[in-house]
Amino acid sequence: MINILIADDEKPIADLLKMGMSKAGYHCVCVYDGNSAIEEVEKQPFDLILLDVMMPGIDGFELMEYIKDFNIPVVFLTAKTSLNDKLKGLHLGAEDYIVKPFEMLEVSARVEGILRRHGKLQDIITIDDLEINTSAMTVEKSGEEIILTKKEYDLLLMFARNPGIVLYKQTIYENVWGGDYPESTRTVELHVQRLKKKLDWSDKIKAVYTVGYRLVVSP
Repeated sequence: MINILIADDEKPIADLLKMGMSKAGYHCVCVYDGNSAIEEVEKQPFDLILLDVMMPGIDGFELMEYIKDFNIPVVFLTAKTSLNDKLKGLHLGAEDYIVKPFEMLEVSARVEGILRRHGKLQDIITIDDLEINTSAMTVEKSGEEIILTKKEYDLLLMFARNPGIVLYKQTIYENVWGGDYPESTRTVELHVQRLKKKLDWSDKIKAVYTVGYRLVVSP
């Protein structure tokens, strides 16, 4: 699973970024100061960092100097709009520099482009006789196109990008539908049932008792 670190001292912005990145199928960790960002980078591997410049303790530019040796792509997200600040960030090795306020769709598009450029994302995902083209957003099984709704496609993509991992119903709902998971809803169950039927995947998407689902892949 793609692992993204979000470092921003403004919690509402960090939460917005986490929600947007999670909907795209990425796993996110949020921290709110530079020291905590260093601790997370040293504790676990990340595929990309969304990094605010103005943070308490260690600011984004100082943090960038420290994490250079980890070879993690960095995107600066900041209210600092001067050309000199932008050039400083890029000269430090950042992949991109996005000024606040930003559009979530723009951030998602740039993140996807950077991950693809670094070989973190595949345009074609193959699972046995199923082929998902993430650029064209098409799905084929044994050479025949399977027509899915947008929610079914997003659900499939989440399973395909996380094979063998238990995906909790709450996580699925937050990623595919957005917002808080209502305990009384059967939306996730119904969509999983429809997806399994369309793909003939009754033997591949397995329910994990009371908590969620897991995509079983061939060894």
